[in-house]
Amino acid sequence: MKILVCISNVPDTTTKITFTNDNTKFNDNGVQFIINPYDEIALARAIEIAEANSGEVTVIHVGEASSEPTIRKALAIGAHKAIRINATPKDAHFVSTQIANYIKSNSFDLILTGKESIDYNGSLVAGMVGELLNIPSVAAIKKLDVDNNQATVEREIEGGKEIITIPLPFIAGAAEGVAEPKIPNMRGIMSARTKPLEIIEAVSDNTQTVILKYETPAPRGTVKLIDAGEAEKLVAILHNEAKVI
Repeated sequence: MKILVCISNVPDTTTKITFTNDNTKFNDNGVQFIINPYDEIALARAIEIAEANSGEVTVIHVGEASSEPTIRKALAIGAHKAIRINATPKDAHFVSTQIANYIKSNSFDLILTGKESIDYNGSLVAGMVGELLNIPSVAAIKKLDVDNNQATVEREIEGGKEIITIPLPFIAGAAEGVAEPKIPNMRGIMSARTKPLEIIEAVSDNTQTVILKYETPAPRGTVKLIDAGEAEKLVAILHNEAKVI
Protein backbone atom coordinates (compact mmCIF):
# COMPACT_ATOMS: atom_id res chain seq x y z
CA MET A 1 0.00 0.00 0.00
CA LYS A 2 1.33 3.41 -1.00
CA ILE A 3 0.29 6.35 1.16
CA LEU A 4 1.00 10.03 0.54
CA VAL A 5 0.85 12.54 3.38
CA CYS A 6 0.79 16.25 2.57
CA ILE A 7 2.59 18.34 5.17
CA SER A 8 2.90 22.07 5.68
CA ASN A 9 5.49 24.17 7.47
CA VAL A 10 3.83 26.45 10.04
CA PRO A 11 5.00 28.77 12.86
CA ASP A 12 5.14 27.20 16.30
CA THR A 13 2.05 28.07 18.34
CA THR A 14 4.20 29.97 20.85
CA THR A 15 5.63 32.26 18.16
CA LYS A 16 4.90 35.96 18.35
CA ILE A 17 3.48 36.92 14.94
CA THR A 18 4.54 40.19 13.34
CA PHE A 19 4.36 41.67 9.84
CA THR A 20 6.55 43.87 7.66
CA ASN A 21 6.20 46.03 4.53
CA ASP A 22 3.23 47.97 5.88
CA ASN A 23 1.59 44.75 7.16
CA THR A 24 1.64 43.09 3.74
CA LYS A 25 4.24 40.41 4.47
CA PHE A 26 4.66 37.85 7.25
CA ASN A 27 7.86 38.43 9.20
CA ASP A 28 9.60 35.07 9.51
CA ASN A 29 12.71 36.48 11.17
CA GLY A 30 13.44 34.39 14.27
CA VAL A 31 10.29 32.28 13.84
CA GLN A 32 10.45 28.59 14.81
CA PHE A 33 8.66 26.44 12.23
CA ILE A 34 7.12 23.02 12.85
CA ILE A 35 5.09 20.37 11.05
CA ASN A 36 1.48 21.46 11.02
CA PRO A 37 -0.02 19.57 14.03
CA TYR A 38 -2.97 18.16 12.06
CA ASP A 39 -0.59 16.94 9.36
CA GLU A 40 1.41 15.22 12.09
CA ILE A 41 -1.75 13.38 13.15
CA ALA A 42 -2.32 12.31 9.54
CA LEU A 43 1.30 11.14 9.30
CA ALA A 44 0.99 9.07 12.49
CA ARG A 45 -2.08 7.24 11.17
CA ALA A 46 -0.45 6.73 7.77
CA ILE A 47 2.53 5.05 9.44
CA GLU A 48 0.23 2.79 11.44
CA ILE A 49 -1.69 1.73 8.33
CA ALA A 50 1.51 1.18 6.36
CA GLU A 51 2.98 -1.00 9.11
CA ALA A 52 -0.17 -3.13 9.16
CA ASN A 53 -0.26 -3.52 5.37
CA SER A 54 3.43 -3.74 4.40
CA GLY A 55 3.06 -0.27 2.96
CA GLU A 56 5.17 2.78 2.26
CA VAL A 57 4.60 6.36 3.39
CA THR A 58 5.75 9.33 1.34
CA VAL A 59 5.46 12.90 2.57
CA ILE A 60 5.09 15.78 0.15
CA HIS A 61 5.60 19.46 0.83
CA VAL A 62 5.38 22.58 -1.30
CA GLY A 63 8.02 24.97 -0.04
CA GLU A 64 11.50 26.40 -0.22
CA ALA A 65 14.77 24.87 1.00
CA SER A 66 14.33 26.52 4.42
CA SER A 67 11.50 24.05 5.14
CA GLU A 68 13.70 20.94 4.84
CA PRO A 69 14.23 20.56 8.63
CA THR A 70 10.46 20.10 8.90
CA ILE A 71 10.54 17.47 6.17
CA ARG A 72 13.42 15.66 7.86
CA LYS A 73 11.41 15.53 11.07
CA ALA A 74 8.60 13.79 9.15
CA LEU A 75 11.17 11.25 7.96
CA ALA A 76 12.43 10.84 11.52
CA ILE A 77 8.88 10.16 12.71
CA GLY A 78 8.63 7.26 10.28
CA ALA A 79 7.94 8.34 6.69
CA HIS A 80 9.97 6.33 4.18
CA LYS A 81 10.75 9.10 1.71
CA ALA A 82 9.91 12.72 0.97
CA ILE A 83 9.16 15.03 -1.93
CA ARG A 84 9.73 18.78 -1.80
CA ILE A 85 8.18 20.79 -4.60
CA ASN A 86 10.50 23.76 -4.88
CA ALA A 87 8.20 26.78 -4.73
CA THR A 88 6.77 29.37 -2.38
CA PRO A 89 3.30 28.12 -1.34
CA LYS A 90 1.31 31.07 -2.71
CA ASP A 91 -2.20 29.91 -1.84
CA ALA A 92 -4.26 26.73 -1.38
CA HIS A 93 -5.03 26.38 -5.10
CA PHE A 94 -1.36 26.64 -6.02
CA VAL A 95 -0.37 24.06 -3.40
CA SER A 96 -3.20 21.71 -4.43
CA THR A 97 -2.23 21.97 -8.10
CA GLN A 98 1.37 21.01 -7.34
CA ILE A 99 0.35 18.03 -5.21
CA ALA A 100 -2.25 16.82 -7.71
CA ASN A 101 0.22 17.12 -10.58
CA TYR A 102 2.71 14.92 -8.72
CA ILE A 103 0.06 12.31 -7.90
CA LYS A 104 -1.00 12.09 -11.56
CA SER A 105 2.43 10.67 -12.34
CA ASN A 106 2.84 8.71 -9.09
CA SER A 107 -0.27 6.82 -8.05
CA PHE A 108 -1.15 6.31 -4.38
CA ASP A 109 -3.77 4.19 -2.63
CA LEU A 110 -4.44 6.74 0.09
CA ILE A 111 -3.73 10.48 0.42
CA LEU A 112 -3.93 12.25 3.77
CA THR A 113 -3.66 15.85 4.91
CA GLY A 114 -4.43 17.60 8.15
CA LYS A 115 -7.94 19.00 8.39
CA GLU A 116 -6.39 22.50 8.14
CA SER A 117 -3.13 24.35 8.69
CA ILE A 118 -2.91 26.31 11.93
CA ASP A 119 -1.61 29.46 10.21
CA TYR A 120 -4.39 30.13 7.67
CA ASN A 121 -7.05 27.61 8.82
CA GLY A 122 -8.38 27.28 5.28
CA SER A 123 -9.35 23.58 5.18
CA LEU A 124 -9.10 23.74 1.38
CA VAL A 125 -6.27 21.51 0.15
CA ALA A 126 -7.88 18.07 0.61
CA GLY A 127 -11.04 19.07 -1.23
CA MET A 128 -9.14 20.81 -4.02
CA VAL A 129 -6.78 17.88 -4.58
CA GLY A 130 -9.75 15.51 -4.68
CA GLU A 131 -11.46 17.67 -7.27
CA LEU A 132 -8.33 18.02 -9.41
CA LEU A 133 -7.83 14.23 -9.37
CA ASN A 134 -11.54 13.37 -9.60
CA ILE A 135 -11.37 11.15 -6.50
CA PRO A 136 -13.48 11.25 -3.30
CA SER A 137 -12.45 13.63 -0.54
CA VAL A 138 -13.63 13.75 3.07
CA ALA A 139 -13.04 16.65 5.45
CA ALA A 140 -12.13 16.54 9.14
CA ILE A 141 -12.21 12.81 9.80
CA LYS A 142 -11.93 11.58 13.40
CA LYS A 143 -11.25 7.91 12.65
CA LEU A 144 -9.79 5.96 9.72
CA ASP A 145 -9.57 2.21 9.12
CA VAL A 146 -8.49 0.47 5.92
CA ASP A 147 -9.44 -3.07 4.91
CA ASN A 148 -8.17 -4.28 1.53
CA ASN A 149 -9.42 -1.79 -1.07
CA GLN A 150 -11.93 -0.04 1.12
CA ALA A 151 -11.70 2.44 3.99
CA THR A 152 -14.11 3.36 6.75
CA VAL A 153 -13.97 6.89 8.10
CA GLU A 154 -15.83 8.61 10.88
CA ARG A 155 -16.46 12.31 11.28
CA GLU A 156 -18.52 14.54 13.50
CA ILE A 157 -21.68 16.20 12.19
CA GLU A 158 -24.27 18.32 13.92
CA GLY A 159 -26.04 16.18 16.47
CA GLY A 160 -23.89 13.09 16.09
CA LYS A 161 -21.34 11.39 13.87
CA GLU A 162 -21.21 10.12 10.31
CA ILE A 163 -19.61 6.82 9.26
CA ILE A 164 -18.68 6.44 5.59
CA THR A 165 -17.17 3.60 3.57
CA ILE A 166 -15.02 4.71 0.63
CA PRO A 167 -13.18 2.74 -2.06
CA LEU A 168 -9.49 3.48 -2.51
CA PRO A 169 -8.00 5.78 -3.65
CA PHE A 170 -9.35 8.86 -1.86
CA ILE A 171 -8.08 11.85 0.11
CA ALA A 172 -9.04 12.88 3.63
CA GLY A 173 -8.21 15.64 6.10
CA ALA A 174 -7.34 14.29 9.55
CA ALA A 175 -8.54 15.86 12.79
CA GLU A 176 -7.89 15.05 16.45
CA GLY A 177 -8.58 11.45 17.34
CA VAL A 178 -7.35 9.82 14.13
CA ALA A 179 -4.02 8.97 15.79
CA GLU A 180 -1.63 10.15 18.48
CA PRO A 181 1.30 12.11 17.06
CA LYS A 182 4.57 10.18 17.19
CA ILE A 183 7.77 11.45 18.77
CA PRO A 184 10.88 10.59 16.75
CA ASN A 185 13.37 8.38 18.57
CA MET A 186 17.14 8.45 18.15
CA ARG A 187 17.08 5.68 15.55
CA GLY A 188 14.50 7.58 13.53
CA ILE A 189 16.46 10.81 13.75
CA MET A 190 19.64 9.10 12.54
CA SER A 191 17.91 7.25 9.70
CA ALA A 192 16.18 10.44 8.52
CA ARG A 193 19.54 11.76 7.38
CA THR A 194 19.85 9.05 4.75
CA LYS A 195 16.24 8.65 3.66
CA PRO A 196 15.57 9.98 0.14
CA LEU A 197 14.38 13.57 -0.23
CA GLU A 198 13.56 14.35 -3.85
CA ILE A 199 13.31 17.96 -4.99
CA ILE A 200 11.19 18.73 -8.04
CA GLU A 201 10.28 22.00 -9.66
CA ALA A 202 6.77 23.39 -9.56
CA VAL A 203 4.43 23.51 -12.53
CA SER A 204 3.14 26.91 -13.59
CA ASP A 205 -0.14 27.94 -12.02
CA ASN A 206 -1.86 31.29 -11.65
CA THR A 207 -2.30 32.53 -8.08
CA GLN A 208 -6.01 32.69 -7.29
CA THR A 209 -5.76 34.98 -4.26
CA VAL A 210 -3.86 38.13 -3.38
CA ILE A 211 -3.08 39.15 0.20
CA LEU A 212 -3.68 42.87 0.54
CA LYS A 213 -2.90 43.28 4.22
CA TYR A 214 -2.53 41.39 7.50
CA GLU A 215 -4.19 42.60 10.67
CA THR A 216 -3.61 41.41 14.22
CA PRO A 217 -6.64 40.90 16.46
CA ALA A 218 -7.83 43.95 18.35
CA PRO A 219 -6.58 44.10 21.96
CA ARG A 220 -8.97 42.89 24.59
CA GLY A 221 -11.16 45.58 26.08
CA THR A 222 -11.70 46.28 29.73
CA VAL A 223 -13.96 43.97 31.70
CA LYS A 224 -17.13 45.27 33.31
CA LEU A 225 -18.41 43.36 36.31
CA ILE A 226 -22.16 43.54 36.83
CA ASP A 227 -23.72 42.54 40.10
CA ALA A 228 -25.96 39.48 39.86
CA GLY A 229 -28.92 41.53 41.05
CA GLU A 230 -28.58 44.17 38.29
CA ALA A 231 -30.02 42.24 35.34
CA GLU A 232 -31.55 45.37 33.80
CA LYS A 233 -28.17 47.12 33.78
CA LEU A 234 -26.60 44.09 32.07
CA VAL A 235 -29.30 44.07 29.38
CA ALA A 236 -28.79 47.80 28.78
CA ILE A 237 -25.03 47.37 28.31
CA LEU A 238 -25.49 44.43 25.93
CA HIS A 239 -28.00 46.46 23.93
CA ASN A 240 -26.43 49.94 23.90
CA GLU A 241 -22.69 49.24 24.11
CA ALA A 242 -22.00 45.70 22.93
CA LYS A 243 -24.94 45.85 20.48
CA VAL A 244 -25.45 42.10 20.60
CA ILE A 245 -29.15 42.22 21.51
